[in-house]
Amino acid sequence: MQNNKLIIFSIPVCSIVKAKRNATKSEKEPKLSRTHAPPDLSPIDWQRGLRRQFGGEQAFVLENKGAQPFFSEFIVSNPQSKSRYRVAIRGRQPGDNFCSCPDYATNELGTCKHIEFTLATLLKKRGAKTAFARGWQPPFSEVYLRNDRLRTVHFRAGTDCPPIVHEAAAKLFDTQQGWRLPEERFGELTHFMAVVATADHELRVYDDALDFIASRCDAQHRLAQLDKLFPRGVGDAKLAKLLKVPLYPYQAEGALYAVRAGRILIGDEMGLGKTVQAIAAMEILARHFGVSRVLVVCPTSLKYQWQSEITRFSGRPARILTGGRSRRQKAFAEDDFCKITNYEKLQPDLDLITAWEPELVIVDEAQRIKNWNTIASRALKRIDSPYAIVLTGTPLENKLEELISIVQFVDQYRLGPTWKLLHEHQVKDETGRVTGYTGLEKIGETLAPVMIRRRKSDVLVQLPSRTDQNLLVPMTEMQMVYHQENAEIVTRIVQRWRKTKFLSDKDQRRLTCALQNMRMACNSTYLLDQETDHGVKADELASLFDGLFVQPGAKAVVFSQWTRTQEIIIRRLEARGIGYVSFHGGIASDKRPELIERFSSDPDCRVFLSTDAGATGLNLQQHATTLVNMDLPWNPALLEQRIGRIHRIGQTQPVQIINFVAKGTIEEGMLAVLAFKRSLSAGILDGGASEISLGGSRLNRFMKEVENVTGQMGESEAMTPAEETAGAMGEAVAAPIDEIILDETPERIDDTQPAQAAASGMNPEPWTALLQLGTHLVSALTSVNDNSAAPHPWIDRDPASGTHSLKIPLPSPETTQRLADALSAIADSLRAGHRK
Repeated sequence: MQNNKLIIFSIPVCSIVKAKRNATKSEKEPKLSRTHAPPDLSPIDWQRGLRRQFGGEQAFVLENKGAQPFFSEFIVSNPQSKSRYRVAIRGRQPGDNFCSCPDYATNELGTCKHIEFTLATLLKKRGAKTAFARGWQPPFSEVYLRNDRLRTVHFRAGTDCPPIVHEAAAKLFDTQQGWRLPEERFGELTHFMAVVATADHELRVYDDALDFIASRCDAQHRLAQLDKLFPRGVGDAKLAKLLKVPLYPYQAEGALYAVRAGRILIGDEMGLGKTVQAIAAMEILARHFGVSRVLVVCPTSLKYQWQSEITRFSGRPARILTGGRSRRQKAFAEDDFCKITNYEKLQPDLDLITAWEPELVIVDEAQRIKNWNTIASRALKRIDSPYAIVLTGTPLENKLEELISIVQFVDQYRLGPTWKLLHEHQVKDETGRVTGYTGLEKIGETLAPVMIRRRKSDVLVQLPSRTDQNLLVPMTEMQMVYHQENAEIVTRIVQRWRKTKFLSDKDQRRLTCALQNMRMACNSTYLLDQETDHGVKADELASLFDGLFVQPGAKAVVFSQWTRTQEIIIRRLEARGIGYVSFHGGIASDKRPELIERFSSDPDCRVFLSTDAGATGLNLQQHATTLVNMDLPWNPALLEQRIGRIHRIGQTQPVQIINFVAKGTIEEGMLAVLAFKRSLSAGILDGGASEISLGGSRLNRFMKEVENVTGQMGESEAMTPAEETAGAMGEAVAAPIDEIILDETPERIDDTQPAQAAASGMNPEPWTALLQLGTHLVSALTSVNDNSAAPHPWIDRDPASGTHSLKIPLPSPETTQRLADALSAIADSLRAGHRK
């Protein structure tokens, strides 16, 4: 018989602990990739696993706001982003719990990283496993919203639920569907709540469930009201009198569609009047559905355009939000029907917007915020309103994600979670690279209730043969400096003429040059200094092309009096890879036919750039339907001559004429008094003559024209450098420090010979820049104590302390160096003189 021996191994305790840790590590789930789904997991399990993994890695702060240790209400805070979300824990299964974060609301997973963080934290506590195994057993009953795959309203009975409440719930809620409330019976919930109240039983009906039910009931009521208001639909006579301008049938259709949907994306092609459709829908909502606060969000360059068209079409006033934070704060306190802001102000003014509580939000040029990672985009998604109208001619440019981003503001639930949509529609190669998309017709069907899109070819018979539109754009700060300097010269000369009724040849030359410089400044500072390029028009033109050239075969003709305008446009075209030809008086006659032939026959040549000098004899009506005037000529015959290049016999398509007009400048003055329709000054301002001689009644008439035009210039807000940069990039990203203004101050033109200096390209002395900076500095400091004056753009006031701060635009590096050298020379000279 073998001897049984007891062998005792001596193993250190620390080794046992290490072994357990290693075993635990080996049992842990492998780390999931955020870009590639594991082959053994379904997409939904992969996405839930990612949130569980990510939640467990976070350093969030958890605060229990209830009385229970596990099944309670919690606040999850992120110390880095400062965000706070409410989390309700009811169990461990997807759909049991709730979080107020945007991801939970839309991901259809029934969980999120905040819920997973909370569960992971709670499960580390003693008694957690036992509590979760027993389950959530509250004494009160609940009506709550489930958000796993579909949003549905459910009832959960409490342990103290009396029989009368249980019976009433069984009659109202579908017990075969997890006690779900059928949508057609949403209106009966109020009666059920009354029954519970009589039974003296606590029933908790959560806000998200009530909001969901209310939105569905409101939509049903709105549809019923619209049928009563406009029984004949698009052809109803009431629609014809809705605005101060008649609506085309497709525009009336778009307006009604917007009101029916409540929140909608109008994605019509450029030139079909998306703005007037939005204003018509606004008017219906205001007259018949109680909307009294409308917020328009658009690029800075379009704010005045929106103000003008709201007044023109509806007769309602609209306030543009301008200036520093304190000034905007006062504007939000005013009782306005409509306020107009730009993307860059959304984040800093989010608290003011939230407090104002807009009922309708209109978002223009929405393709500029196709990336929801920008500050402005995230801020826009946090604006809550019952109604929303989003306008864009290019809802989808490059990637499906762009469309998702835009639609999320309209209806965050419409397309479902991004992970699911991309999984269903992206086509990838073996490496995971996206190579295309499939099943896009399903997306179109899904979007149909909240998106309307028409092409010109769809409504061709309804369009007029010619549409003229004046687009008001703001000036940049540096443009306004140029414009104001020359305006002061004009004012002084006009005052002398008013006293003496006589002008010397020198004053006549200076007047012509100053007027010319004012007009040139409206396009860009580049036309005057050939170094800087502060301006809005060229960027707006590029944005216009982004929408226009989505249409296959679309081409455009662009006119400007100056070839330097062509130069700044060409930079934008080349950056976008858009083909063009440049046509001007310097092109030899024998070279012109081949340029016209290229524009007509080359499908990649989309833009025809022309000056007035080169336009004679051009016939482009068979190739382009859009004509843009970067600047308006004073001679009406010349303006019609430009338009006649494409609007003439042989043109078979509707023609769109777009005139860029700088707000608050000589260009707006020309519009205000219709001076450009009078031919008195033909050949003077349009010809750009450096020497003129006027006398007698002709001089008097001309001076009265100048007085009228310069006297009718409207008010304007200069774009800040942050807004100017954002507009040029085509991406609405708020500046990190919203109220600090840093900009380049371009070299100045000698005001005694402005046109000649600009034409010759000579570099002015640095003293001019310094003197101008000093002049504006004095003006800014003087305005601090002048309560009657308009706020100076360089001065801002802190609303809390009342202290003022100075914001000075910085010169360009080249100018700064020249100024530094000049000041250093003066200092050396003064020191030398003092030593003597």
